[in-house]
Amino acid sequence: MNTAPDFTEQIRSWLLSIDFQCERVQSDIETFARLQVSKDRHLILELKIVSVKNWNFENSYEELNLNKIRQTELRRNGIHSVTIWEDLWIKKENIIKSRISSLIGISHRIPARLTKAVRIDKETASNFLETNHLQGSVLSKYQFGLYLPKQYFRVLPADYRSDGSEENLLVAVATFSRPRIFPRPGEPFRSYELIRFSNLLDITVVGGMDKLLNAFKKDVNPDDIMTYVDLEWSDGKSYAKLEFEEISEKPPISFMLDTQSNDRFSLRNAMNGDHFIRIFNSGSLKFVKTFEKK
Repeated sequence: MNTAPDFTEQIRSWLLSIDFQCERVQSDIETFARLQVSKDRHLILELKIVSVKNWNFENSYEELNLNKIRQTELRRNGIHSVTIWEDLWIKKENIIKSRISSLIGISHRIPARLTKAVRIDKETASNFLETNHLQGSVLSKYQFGLYLPKQYFRVLPADYRSDGSEENLLVAVATFSRPRIFPRPGEPFRSYELIRFSNLLDITVVGGMDKLLNAFKKDVNPDDIMTYVDLEWSDGKSYAKLEFEEISEKPPISFMLDTQSNDRFSLRNAMNGDHFIRIFNSGSLKFVKTFEKK
């Protein structure tokens, strides 16, 4: 596997570099490691770090299920809990760092009220998501973005300040599916999926998702919006605050990982070879936000 040395140590060193105190480092035969870090008494983050060097599907499945139970308990107690896979760290280290920084409140924050929400084209949305979303871009029907106008560039960190030639900066994107139409008495019921949402790297648009959802609602007039929350990163509390209701839990999905390229494939599309191993995620939660018709 094309892996950087000391995967766990890379994460620990980065946390130390952002002035977080690493309270504990625990590892288990290079398969699992946990770092618990705390900046103050009120903020604790525990990372589940999964190495694939000695991966064994049968043994690891049971171990990750136990970790999932622990992760649920940690979140109930107000502790942030995230699972980090080695292959994703290798390919998308900057995105993982950005998401963790947002979780612990050290990413650069800009208020959504300074931005404007507009429909954007598929290419613009896809390019943004490939750079800023951990799972990249997938097909969608509707794409919306938040642009920060030039007059507010002063609120950006120095790394994002342009030479002044740009009039707007795209700082967040959300994409949505075509409708699923269900028969109902009277008018048909139209349900849409929120497929992707992402902020610009190292930036959190405060209220950004809410503003994009409202723009979609105004433009498309859905009956409801559903989405899936990745349990490796969240329990969906941010969606609950936006009046989404948890409906169900989706079981873990298996993938085939190419340990040479660190690419993931569905079981159906994977090729054969000794460098392919079977892995799985932690599953997801389904959330739905229903709108009342006027």
